[in-house]
Amino acid sequence: MTSSEPTLRKRKRATERQSSRKQKQPAGSANGHPVKFTSVLGLLLLALGFFAYQNLEAIQRYLEAWRKSADWDAATKSSGPLEFSADLPKRNAVVVAFKHAWLAYERDAMGDDEYHPIGHSGTNLTDAGGIGYTVVDSIDSMIIMGLKDEYARARNWIATNMTFDRNGEFNTFETTIRVLGGLLSAYHLTEDPVFLERAKNLADRILPAFDTPSGLPLSSVNLAKRKGVPSKDNKELVSTAEVSTLQLEFKYLSLLTEEDIYWDVVENAMKVIKAARTSMSTGLASIFMSYDEGRFTVAPIRLGSRADSYYEYLLKQYIQTDYTEPVYRTMYDDAMSSVYTHLIKKTERAGLTYTSELIPERNRQGKINWRLVPKQDHLVCFLGGSLMLGAVTTGAVVQPVSVPPLAGELSEQGKRDWTAGIELVRTCMKTHETATGLSPEIVHFKIAGDHIPESNAPEDWYIKGARPDGPNSYDARYILRPETVESLFIAFRLTGDPKYREYGWNIFQAIEKHCRVESGGYASVLNVDRLPVEHEDKMETFLMSETLKYLYLLFDDASVLPLSKYVFNTEAHPFPIFHPMRRTGFS
Repeated sequence: MTSSEPTLRKRKRATERQSSRKQKQPAGSANGHPVKFTSVLGLLLLALGFFAYQNLEAIQRYLEAWRKSADWDAATKSSGPLEFSADLPKRNAVVVAFKHAWLAYERDAMGDDEYHPIGHSGTNLTDAGGIGYTVVDSIDSMIIMGLKDEYARARNWIATNMTFDRNGEFNTFETTIRVLGGLLSAYHLTEDPVFLERAKNLADRILPAFDTPSGLPLSSVNLAKRKGVPSKDNKELVSTAEVSTLQLEFKYLSLLTEEDIYWDVVENAMKVIKAARTSMSTGLASIFMSYDEGRFTVAPIRLGSRADSYYEYLLKQYIQTDYTEPVYRTMYDDAMSSVYTHLIKKTERAGLTYTSELIPERNRQGKINWRLVPKQDHLVCFLGGSLMLGAVTTGAVVQPVSVPPLAGELSEQGKRDWTAGIELVRTCMKTHETATGLSPEIVHFKIAGDHIPESNAPEDWYIKGARPDGPNSYDARYILRPETVESLFIAFRLTGDPKYREYGWNIFQAIEKHCRVESGGYASVLNVDRLPVEHEDKMETFLMSETLKYLYLLFDDASVLPLSKYVFNTEAHPFPIFHPMRRTGFS
């Protein structure tokens, strides 16, 4: 070893130590002096915090919009693949049911207004004879279902046997929606002039009902004498639904005949109603009006009987004339806002959305107070589908709207109505969870302090007065009503969600199991929650006009009678949407 070796080893170790120190320097250091990233990060966070503080409301709106968009996507997600083609086995099963009902009526009571399948007999609405309610109410269902032989026989009866020269009192509303509506729909679907001739003859006989001081029509009309008849039960009053649910029929007849009188009388009734609503503190309509004074009276406020189709026709009048009459959109939007404020509630246990009623009560000082009652008619089950239809019309910011609608295609009001509509359909399906699978005529919902036993209130609702060992309650009946399946039809057309077809099929099977009379026809059930069932010997005309028609269309191809081209009257008679040649007479 030479004398220089220790020196070399020292230099080598010093070099290694220096290299090691360089390797341990933090990344980004320069000349051995590390950059203080914590300071930079702090400044960045401080800047972001200041920006957030200055733009807090905008950020909150963005986050809320993002959350709502995510919620909307989850809420509108289908339960299965979208499929709009016909479900032939189920559709054909509905046709078989229709024939089971029609052929029994035709065999036992052809031409009579109503049918009793257990007694194999028919009855008429007046002692002077009938006007073929069941025939005319059912004939467009035969056309839609392709029942050519049945249609030919029904058409022949209308052409040769039908007469309106009956010296009896017929309900103005029922005669309009069922008979006039049925004739007009049949004319549109066939262009057979016999239907339009009969429709005009009937309308001319109904017109005198509008000869009142206010122009609101009387409850009944003598068709032979062509004279309006006041209600014997309600004195000088008429029900709100009855005077506001003639408009689709008379306006379509006016279009076909080019005669303004039909349009003018029903439009005037709406003008009177609009003016009268300003006196209602709730913004809603009570179920009765004075035909003398043209004002609402102190009476219950609800969405069920005597009121339901008033709200339905506010929307449908706007749709019928191709969105050209904004006054009806305004009336509908205002009415729905008041409905949310006063009538729509949620149950405490299951979170079911339902509608209530307001009952007027006068205190000792003579002031009217409104008591909220958690009661909902089966009739209200039209509202779920109606709200969804309103969401994609009055609540849409673009046209056409996607199926199902995207969040950006609806206004906040549209989203509100869409969501509430879906929830109300869900509630109505919950009321089918009975021993029969059929929904009762009226349900009540549990509220705090009403002391309803849990066992008698599945999912927060119950049938008032129904006891396993007691007499049948009026509320417990099922009279073949169509309102739930109507909403299912609309919901399916607007979403494509197969669950709505599943719901409809379950209801159809329950009708087949519990309402079908083996010898022909279908009967009402006296108590939906009691087995074996007891029947009432009556088959309402709306079974063939509405319930089975909506079920058929639910399972048919969605291109048949599309909602973009048709509006259905309250008895399920389809009318084409048209562009009117005249302006609305009020605003």
